[in-house]
Amino acid sequence: MSLNDTGITVREDGTVLGTSTRADAKASTSDRETLGELFGAASRDFSELVRKEVELAKVELKEEAVEAGKAGAFMGAGGLLGYQALLILLLAVAWLLAEVMPIWAGLLIVALVVGVVAAVLVMSGKKKIGELSPPVPNTIETLQEDAQWAKQQLS
Repeated sequence: MSLNDTGITVREDGTVLGTSTRADAKASTSDRETLGELFGAASRDFSELVRKEVELAKVELKEEAVEAGKAGAFMGAGGLLGYQALLILLLAVAWLLAEVMPIWAGLLIVALVVGVVAAVLVMSGKKKIGELSPPVPNTIETLQEDAQWAKQQLS
């Protein structure tokens, strides 16, 4: 059996017998078309890659914003309790000055306990902020890999 379109002669069992020079000429023409197609495909792939990198950056920034929000909430709660501790401490001092009686001691103990809780919350929030990673680490890494790949393709 002979495949005239491709210039390849093949037996019934699938063994290739040979190729013609006419097929070689067609192959070089088709290589030029393939090269153009490759550039087109590379352009489409690059556009798709850029779109995916932007999507990845958005997802990473959203995750970091959520973590920063949680840390801010801890710090805000600690600040609020610290403010309340200060108010109670001032009330205790005022009570102490107004009349020297054991009631002020109870108010002072409450103020100290609230102050300790506030300090713990603020420190917890500060620790969470310290644990945050730089924004979009995966995007930065993949962009560096893409740049390396592009340099290799050009050389």
